[in-house]
Amino acid sequence: MKIGLIRCMKTEDKCPGTNCFKAMYKKKAAFKDIEEEIELIGVTTCGGCPGKKAAARAAKMIRKGANAIALSSCITRGNPKGNICPYLEEMKQAITKKLGENIELIEHTH
Repeated sequence: MKIGLIRCMKTEDKCPGTNCFKAMYKKKAAFKDIEEEIELIGVTTCGGCPGKKAAARAAKMIRKGANAIALSSCITRGNPKGNICPYLEEMKQAITKKLGENIELIEHTH
């Protein structure tokens, strides 16, 4: 499976993505049921609040070969800053609207 990862721009300085990558490559947490090899296609941010760039950036990673988009735990679970993104549902809807219902959207990483 080829995955594009979108993370929270606010947490860039607090988190280098280590736990997301570890979960992905060790097939833990959100990735535990993925049997095939996981290839990370790209990592980007949502573009900052209110996440208006997430859909366009997801589409770019799909064009580059991703067949799934993972929204990192900093967006969906508030790790490490403690606050779930208030724009999460809007981001998911925008990504689904742009890419279609068939895109696999992984809603957290670890």
